[in-house]
Amino acid sequence: MRAVIAEDNVLLAEGLALLLSRAGFEVVARVVDGDSFVEAAVEHRPEVSIVDVRMPPTFRDEGIRAALEARRRVPGLPVLVLSQYVETSYATELMAGAPGGVGYLLKDRVSRVEEFVDALVRVAGGGTVMDQEVVRQLLTRRTSDPIDNLSPREREVLALMAQGQDNTTIRNHLHITESSVQKHIGAIFTKLGLQPADSGNRRVLAVLAYLNSERA
Repeated sequence: MRAVIAEDNVLLAEGLALLLSRAGFEVVARVVDGDSFVEAAVEHRPEVSIVDVRMPPTFRDEGIRAALEARRRVPGLPVLVLSQYVETSYATELMAGAPGGVGYLLKDRVSRVEEFVDALVRVAGGGTVMDQEVVRQLLTRRTSDPIDNLSPREREVLALMAQGQDNTTIRNHLHITESSVQKHIGAIFTKLGLQPADSGNRRVLAVLAYLNSERA
Protein backbone atom coordinates (compact mmCIF):
# COMPACT_ATOMS: atom_id res chain seq x y z
CA MET A 1 0.00 0.00 0.00
CA ARG A 2 1.57 3.28 -1.16
CA ALA A 3 1.72 6.21 1.29
CA VAL A 4 2.73 9.87 1.29
CA ILE A 5 3.95 11.60 4.47
CA ALA A 6 3.69 15.38 4.92
CA GLU A 7 5.60 16.25 8.09
CA ASP A 8 8.27 18.94 8.60
CA ASN A 9 9.68 17.42 11.80
CA VAL A 10 12.57 15.34 10.43
CA LEU A 11 12.72 12.89 13.34
CA LEU A 12 8.97 12.29 13.34
CA ALA A 13 8.89 11.91 9.56
CA GLU A 14 11.74 9.41 9.74
CA GLY A 15 9.97 7.50 12.48
CA LEU A 16 6.69 7.42 10.55
CA ALA A 17 8.46 6.20 7.41
CA LEU A 18 10.15 3.40 9.35
CA LEU A 19 6.92 2.44 11.10
CA LEU A 20 5.00 2.31 7.81
CA SER A 21 7.73 0.33 6.11
CA ARG A 22 7.69 -2.28 8.87
CA ALA A 23 3.89 -2.46 8.60
CA GLY A 24 4.08 -3.24 4.90
CA PHE A 25 3.44 0.22 3.44
CA GLU A 26 5.55 1.72 0.66
CA VAL A 27 6.38 5.37 1.37
CA VAL A 28 6.48 6.90 -2.12
CA ALA A 29 7.05 10.50 -0.99
CA ARG A 30 8.02 12.49 2.11
CA VAL A 31 7.41 16.23 1.95
CA VAL A 32 7.77 19.12 4.38
CA ASP A 33 5.17 21.66 3.23
CA GLY A 34 1.59 21.84 2.00
CA ASP A 35 2.29 22.68 -1.64
CA SER A 36 4.67 19.75 -1.96
CA PHE A 37 2.05 17.46 -0.45
CA VAL A 38 -0.54 18.46 -3.04
CA GLU A 39 1.99 17.86 -5.81
CA ALA A 40 2.95 14.46 -4.37
CA ALA A 41 -0.70 13.46 -4.01
CA VAL A 42 -1.45 14.34 -7.62
CA GLU A 43 1.69 12.60 -8.89
CA HIS A 44 1.55 9.40 -6.85
CA ARG A 45 -2.17 9.09 -5.98
CA PRO A 46 -1.33 7.09 -2.85
CA GLU A 47 -3.62 4.63 -1.12
CA VAL A 48 -3.21 6.67 2.07
CA SER A 49 -1.51 9.87 3.21
CA ILE A 50 -0.47 11.36 6.56
CA VAL A 51 -0.54 15.13 7.00
CA ASP A 52 0.40 17.44 9.85
CA VAL A 53 -1.75 20.55 10.40
CA ARG A 54 0.92 23.18 11.01
CA MET A 55 3.65 23.27 8.38
CA PRO A 56 5.99 25.82 6.76
CA PRO A 57 6.05 28.64 6.04
CA THR A 58 3.72 30.06 8.73
CA PHE A 59 3.12 26.92 10.80
CA ARG A 60 -0.58 27.68 11.15
CA ASP A 61 -2.92 25.58 9.00
CA GLU A 62 -1.00 24.87 5.80
CA GLY A 63 -1.20 21.11 6.17
CA ILE A 64 -4.93 20.74 6.57
CA ARG A 65 -5.62 23.32 3.85
CA ALA A 66 -3.33 21.29 1.61
CA ALA A 67 -5.29 18.16 2.53
CA LEU A 68 -8.50 19.84 1.40
CA GLU A 69 -6.88 20.94 -1.86
CA ALA A 70 -5.40 17.50 -2.46
CA ARG A 71 -8.81 15.86 -1.99
CA ARG A 72 -10.30 18.39 -4.37
CA ARG A 73 -7.73 17.54 -7.04
CA VAL A 74 -7.66 13.81 -6.29
CA PRO A 75 -11.25 12.92 -5.31
CA GLY A 76 -11.41 10.25 -2.65
CA LEU A 77 -7.76 10.65 -1.65
CA PRO A 78 -7.46 8.97 1.78
CA VAL A 79 -6.04 11.48 4.27
CA LEU A 80 -5.16 10.96 7.92
CA VAL A 81 -4.43 14.23 9.73
CA LEU A 82 -1.93 13.63 12.52
CA SER A 83 -1.35 16.71 14.63
CA GLN A 84 -0.94 18.23 18.07
CA TYR A 85 -3.73 20.68 17.32
CA VAL A 86 -7.43 20.65 16.44
CA GLU A 87 -8.34 23.16 13.74
CA THR A 88 -12.11 22.93 14.08
CA SER A 89 -13.21 24.89 11.00
CA TYR A 90 -10.93 23.05 8.60
CA ALA A 91 -11.54 19.71 10.29
CA THR A 92 -15.28 20.13 9.80
CA GLU A 93 -14.73 21.07 6.16
CA LEU A 94 -12.52 18.03 5.67
CA MET A 95 -15.20 15.75 7.13
CA ALA A 96 -17.96 17.45 5.14
CA GLY A 97 -16.30 16.78 1.79
CA ALA A 98 -16.56 13.50 -0.09
CA PRO A 99 -17.49 11.05 2.68
CA GLY A 100 -15.02 8.45 3.85
CA GLY A 101 -11.28 8.06 3.62
CA VAL A 102 -10.52 10.69 6.25
CA GLY A 103 -9.16 10.69 9.77
CA TYR A 104 -7.97 13.12 12.43
CA LEU A 105 -5.77 11.89 15.27
CA LEU A 106 -3.86 13.84 17.91
CA LYS A 107 -0.18 12.92 18.18
CA ASP A 108 -0.09 12.99 21.96
CA ARG A 109 -3.09 10.63 22.21
CA VAL A 110 -1.78 7.87 19.94
CA SER A 111 -0.70 5.35 22.55
CA ARG A 112 -0.09 2.18 20.52
CA VAL A 113 1.53 1.55 17.14
CA GLU A 114 -1.06 -1.13 16.37
CA GLU A 115 -3.90 1.36 16.84
CA PHE A 116 -2.23 3.88 14.54
CA VAL A 117 -1.63 1.32 11.80
CA ASP A 118 -5.22 0.11 12.16
CA ALA A 119 -6.43 3.70 11.77
CA LEU A 120 -4.36 4.08 8.60
CA VAL A 121 -5.80 0.89 7.14
CA ARG A 122 -9.34 1.98 7.95
CA VAL A 123 -8.82 5.37 6.30
CA ALA A 124 -7.20 3.72 3.27
CA GLY A 125 -10.27 1.49 3.03
CA GLY A 126 -12.61 4.48 2.89
CA GLY A 127 -13.42 4.61 6.61
CA THR A 128 -13.57 7.54 8.99
CA VAL A 129 -11.35 7.72 12.08
CA MET A 130 -11.70 10.52 14.62
CA ASP A 131 -9.97 11.05 17.95
CA GLN A 132 -12.56 11.47 20.70
CA GLU A 133 -11.04 14.82 21.70
CA VAL A 134 -11.33 16.06 18.11
CA VAL A 135 -15.00 15.10 18.06
CA ARG A 136 -15.56 16.85 21.41
CA GLN A 137 -14.04 20.10 20.20
CA LEU A 138 -15.91 19.98 16.92
CA LEU A 139 -19.19 19.69 18.81
CA THR A 140 -18.50 22.26 21.53
CA ARG A 141 -20.37 25.06 19.76
CA ARG A 142 -23.27 22.91 18.53
CA THR A 143 -26.57 24.82 18.26
CA SER A 144 -30.18 23.75 17.80
CA ASP A 145 -30.64 21.38 14.87
CA PRO A 146 -31.98 17.85 14.23
CA ILE A 147 -29.18 16.44 16.39
CA ASP A 148 -30.96 17.97 19.39
CA ASN A 149 -33.85 15.57 18.81
CA LEU A 150 -31.67 12.57 19.64
CA SER A 151 -31.95 10.89 23.01
CA PRO A 152 -28.87 10.77 25.28
CA ARG A 153 -28.31 7.12 24.35
CA GLU A 154 -28.67 7.87 20.63
CA ARG A 155 -26.10 10.63 21.00
CA GLU A 156 -23.73 8.19 22.68
CA VAL A 157 -24.17 5.77 19.79
CA LEU A 158 -23.66 8.50 17.19
CA ALA A 159 -20.57 9.82 19.01
CA LEU A 160 -19.04 6.35 18.81
CA MET A 161 -20.01 6.13 15.14
CA ALA A 162 -18.19 9.44 14.62
CA GLN A 163 -15.07 7.83 16.06
CA GLY A 164 -15.32 5.14 13.38
CA GLN A 165 -16.53 2.37 15.69
CA ASP A 166 -18.51 -0.54 14.27
CA ASN A 167 -21.70 -1.98 15.79
CA THR A 168 -19.90 -4.68 17.76
CA THR A 169 -17.55 -2.18 19.39
CA ILE A 170 -20.47 0.14 20.18
CA ARG A 171 -22.36 -2.77 21.75
CA ASN A 172 -19.41 -3.71 23.94
CA HIS A 173 -18.64 -0.12 24.91
CA LEU A 174 -22.23 0.66 25.97
CA HIS A 175 -22.97 -2.84 27.32
CA ILE A 176 -26.12 -3.26 25.24
CA THR A 177 -27.27 -5.87 22.74
CA GLU A 178 -26.55 -5.88 19.02
CA SER A 179 -30.26 -5.43 18.30
CA SER A 180 -30.36 -2.38 20.59
CA VAL A 181 -27.48 -0.83 18.69
CA GLN A 182 -29.30 -1.41 15.41
CA LYS A 183 -32.52 0.11 16.81
CA HIS A 184 -30.67 3.19 18.05
CA ILE A 185 -28.96 3.65 14.68
CA GLY A 186 -32.30 3.25 12.92
CA ALA A 187 -33.81 5.91 15.18
CA ILE A 188 -30.87 8.21 14.47
CA PHE A 189 -31.38 7.84 10.73
CA THR A 190 -35.09 8.58 11.08
CA LYS A 191 -34.62 11.65 13.29
CA LEU A 192 -31.97 13.04 10.95
CA GLY A 193 -34.21 12.47 7.95
CA LEU A 194 -31.89 9.96 6.30
CA GLN A 195 -34.02 7.63 4.22
CA PRO A 196 -32.88 4.34 2.63
CA ALA A 197 -33.20 5.94 -0.80
CA ASP A 198 -30.72 8.69 0.08
CA SER A 199 -27.58 8.59 -2.03
CA GLY A 200 -24.42 7.72 -0.14
CA ASN A 201 -23.89 5.80 3.06
CA ARG A 202 -26.44 6.78 5.72
CA ARG A 203 -23.94 6.01 8.47
CA VAL A 204 -21.43 8.47 6.99
CA LEU A 205 -24.15 11.07 6.38
CA ALA A 206 -25.27 10.79 10.02
CA VAL A 207 -21.71 11.33 11.23
CA LEU A 208 -21.30 14.34 8.94
CA ALA A 209 -24.56 15.83 10.25
CA TYR A 210 -23.25 15.33 13.78
CA LEU A 211 -19.93 17.02 13.00
CA ASN A 212 -21.44 19.81 10.92
CA SER A 213 -23.99 20.74 13.60
CA GLU A 214 -21.48 23.12 15.23
CA ARG A 215 -21.55 25.30 12.11
CA ALA A 216 -25.13 26.47 12.65
